[in-house]
Amino acid sequence: MDNQEIKKGNQDPKTGRGGKRPGAGRPKGTSKLYAFRADKEVAAYIDSQENKTEFIRECIVNRMEALQRTPADDGLPQWGEVIPALRVQPMKMPFFDLKLVAGFPIPLNNDELAQDIEVLQMLCPHPDSSYLIRVQGRSMIDAGVHDGDLVIVDKSQRHPTEKQIAVCELNGEYTLKRVWQREGRLWLVPANPEFPDIEVTEGDEFRVWGVVTYIIHKPIY
Repeated sequence: MDNQEIKKGNQDPKTGRGGKRPGAGRPKGTSKLYAFRADKEVAAYIDSQENKTEFIRECIVNRMEALQRTPADDGLPQWGEVIPALRVQPMKMPFFDLKLVAGFPIPLNNDELAQDIEVLQMLCPHPDSSYLIRVQGRSMIDAGVHDGDLVIVDKSQRHPTEKQIAVCELNGEYTLKRVWQREGRLWLVPANPEFPDIEVTEGDEFRVWGVVTYIIHKPIY
């Protein structure tokens, strides 16, 4: 009698079958399974890794550690944020028109040698058609563009030469690359041997959103 009552107490009222037993099933953990869709460039880079899962985990951990080391907001645009050049406030700074060599020191304490220049005008001769954007990634590092740099882009230049760095849109994704023509085929070429070239095929939606005219980054210590 007692055993039958215990069994009934464990039964599922809908199915009449045995209910969930205490301690049964897999123990609950703290991990979760995630899936994401990568664009062509990111997918090619991930596929080139020997251990894809470990590589993605390492990238996330490194990013989390970098965020913890990031200083307070400096008022500069975040990754991918576009700032029109006309929103940048004019600023003049002393300019010494001297040849500065990495050798014997040159005295720079004589104000008579300096002239005031408009910094924005020097860095951005066409502010009406220019914007600033912060770069994320290392695919153009050999061209002097580092992760976190600010670049000034002239969007009136839509036909870059093979030496120029362009802001490109490929199938709704934005990337910073050189644009090359090879035997009638169009390629987006990085400046880092760790990243593959990307072919722009006939079915792709592609456009150029300007050419980089200046790169701004802090010294690396």
